[in-house]
Amino acid sequence: MVWLSGLLPYDQCQEVFGRIGEQVVPSSSIWRQSQRHGERFQSYLTHQQAQVSLERIVLPNAQDDHAQQKGISMDGGMVNIRQEGWKEFKIGAIFDVEQRLERDEQTRECVERAHGVHVDYTAILGSVEQFAPAFWALAVKRGVPTAADSSVTADGAEWIWNLTADYFPDSIQIIDWYHATQQLAEAAKALYPDDEQKDKQWLKKRRDDLFQGNIWKITQPLDDLNLTEHSHYFHHHQRRMHYQEFQENGYPIGSGTVESGVKQFKARLTGAGMRWSRQAAEKMLILRAAILGDSFDQLWAAA
Repeated sequence: MVWLSGLLPYDQCQEVFGRIGEQVVPSSSIWRQSQRHGERFQSYLTHQQAQVSLERIVLPNAQDDHAQQKGISMDGGMVNIRQEGWKEFKIGAIFDVEQRLERDEQTRECVERAHGVHVDYTAILGSVEQFAPAFWALAVKRGVPTAADSSVTADGAEWIWNLTADYFPDSIQIIDWYHATQQLAEAAKALYPDDEQKDKQWLKKRRDDLFQGNIWKITQPLDDLNLTEHSHYFHHHQRRMHYQEFQENGYPIGSGTVESGVKQFKARLTGAGMRWSRQAAEKMLILRAAILGDSFDQLWAAA
């Protein structure tokens, strides 16, 4: 019942029980059970976070780090909270990085590219200070601190990179390629607001420069025209934009794993007309994260 409530709205759960299980289970009963067990999960996870806090955890020598490459990504989504309006919930994804053969868009040759597999999520309705220990606990569970190689791929949100500096200082930092190309497209429009052809030509050339890490070729014309609101993004993140190098070294350059997670959380929490109490939303985020990470049964048994 609780597992199903993390998949479907409560009234749809009631219909499933009626049609498939031939049982009358009121949606109010399903809601009460999800809240009761959600609180149990929440208490257990809070306890686990305290056990692996930065102040308490002791890591082995670096020479004993394991070889499984780890990927880290973070993002945010919005949920409608009663009497508060739309509020951001923060999502973190931890995954193993696996190399798979795929066809290169330009050369058409088969090359190895990084993909995220075995994904786990944490989602918190609250501040970065509330999110950070929950995400760190998941990272410890997934062996990120003891990984010889890891990377953080995300958009340009400053809270993400501040958290990365505090919790994952040894990880390679990568600005999501698709967000960077969106910023590049906006810069092209700013340079050539009245000439669509030049806009597209500049964008095509500079896209190659962006991939190769030649950021100065992007920032210089923007700075020359005092378009600093567009050049600042590339100045600020240039060390996170060596995409060709990152890709050749086997790192993911896109944050699609966590962006997919955001959509899957929103599918349960932001349906038509949905509004949540803060407490109910917090518990549903925990249930949804456990289901998406395929850890619900483990959490049920442990909590």
